[in-house]
Amino acid sequence: MAGDTIITVVGNLTADPELRYTQNGLAVANFTIASTPRIFDRQANEWKDGDPLFLRCSVWRECAEHVASSLVKGSRVIVQGRLKMRRYETESGEKRTSTELEVEEIGPSLRYATAQLTRTSGQGKGQISGTASVGQKEQQRGWYQPDQQPSSDQPAEPSQQAWGGGGNDFDEPPF
Repeated sequence: MAGDTIITVVGNLTADPELRYTQNGLAVANFTIASTPRIFDRQANEWKDGDPLFLRCSVWRECAEHVASSLVKGSRVIVQGRLKMRRYETESGEKRTSTELEVEEIGPSLRYATAQLTRTSGQGKGQISGTASVGQKEQQRGWYQPDQQPSSDQPAEPSQQAWGGGGNDFDEPPF
């Protein structure tokens, strides 16, 4: 919508996402992201943590179910969504306002983790759910290379690149 404030936040989940359903059967997942900027202190010649931002987030429908089944406390995520102001009144009659993020897109950060994605059979295109994990070997290498062994219940097939070239000959261009 025009005039909405769209932001991208990178941070860690402070708790497991809470999945619930409305009376109409719509799924909604709520969670909080903690994002702490790193600031270089030139006088001390070291990196320091800035002031943390805790941002309450909500995601709806099928994406809410994906978030609840894929992400856990401590997961580093990249979230894009719209900032929304919510006004409410406490039990004692105080009027308050909170800023929340209505999530449009969310995924695990692959900077310090790996992810195994599984396509879902949804109505939209490109819907993916998955889980993220951090392995010590991957942390040491700084990158992830999946196992090349075929599963025992599927026949082995020749390796093919997405652009049509086959094999692992990286010295030759794929065309």
